[in-house]
Amino acid sequence: MCLHMQLTDRQARILKAVVLEHYATGRPVGSRTLVDSGAVTASASTVRYELGRLEELGLLEHPHTSAGRVPTDRGYRLYVDQLVDATDSALRHRAPTAVEAASRLDEAITDVTQALAEATQLLALVTAPAARGAVIRHIELVQLTPTRLVVVCITAAGDVTRHVVETGVALDAGLVDWASAYLNETVCGMALGQNLLRTRLADPALHPSERAILALLSPAFTGLVDDEQEVHVGASPELIRALGSDVQGIVNLVHVLDERRRLLGALRTAAGVGGAPAASRGARRVSVRIGSENDIPELQPLSVVSAPYGLATRQLGVVGVIGPRAMDYPSAMVAVTTVADTLSLLAEDLHAGV
Repeated sequence: MCLHMQLTDRQARILKAVVLEHYATGRPVGSRTLVDSGAVTASASTVRYELGRLEELGLLEHPHTSAGRVPTDRGYRLYVDQLVDATDSALRHRAPTAVEAASRLDEAITDVTQALAEATQLLALVTAPAARGAVIRHIELVQLTPTRLVVVCITAAGDVTRHVVETGVALDAGLVDWASAYLNETVCGMALGQNLLRTRLADPALHPSERAILALLSPAFTGLVDDEQEVHVGASPELIRALGSDVQGIVNLVHVLDERRRLLGALRTAAGVGGAPAASRGARRVSVRIGSENDIPELQPLSVVSAPYGLATRQLGVVGVIGPRAMDYPSAMVAVTTVADTLSLLAEDLHAGV
């Protein structure tokens, strides 16, 4: 999301000063504070008028009865889109760098996730392809109509997925029963991966009609393989301190961390991850989701900074940090981009050595 709004130079300086001062102190910012600190060269009455204009534009708000203002989600959005300067970063020199000793990507991810949390003092998250795919416990094929099937998969982790298959032609009920029995016998109980799917769903020993129905059903299982990722979490006590007395916010954050599938979806959405290859190093645009821009309700009091990483031909995962809306955005953006570039470079090196 990008907020296009034209501010005067003075209004832009005041908005930026309020964002930085509120992050530094955690308190609402008034006109006298801005003038006394030298952040704005103008009279207190002029600054007070401009603060009022910024509030009318929806970029600042009064918390409770305080005389000072704090940025709104729209205010932070405009700051991130138009006013962020890398030199504002208080932690830019502490951004994690390459993990030189790592010989495997999973080793690097484990090390760099905690390093990212310590550098930004936020909650760090790095997703990666799982070492072992999802294990399916049971498969059920439900024929709703002659041309429509529902594939229900129950994984060993307790996740339930449903995939609707439109065949376009009437299917023989006996063939559907065969497919159900075959899949439960040959796929269930094993770690699901691309190689397993190829050998089980396209076995040349099968009759052409059997391979045909399995080909129709395969998207239900390839989706599970694509979604199966691990989430590495790096914690920082500074995040808990930053949330302060917001006990419910802490509880909500812990709750969403326990729900891996929702969290993966939120990170992918935030980073704009889809089917396209990862951006080349240096050209990757970090993504920032602020407050209400997050799809998951538990994340709406917070902000998510993220970027994808991977090979030139394939995305492997997402690097992200979660923290309060009043965060050091320049530091978070620099750190996340650095880690994404580091992991992409390592993945390229390891892939080239295979």
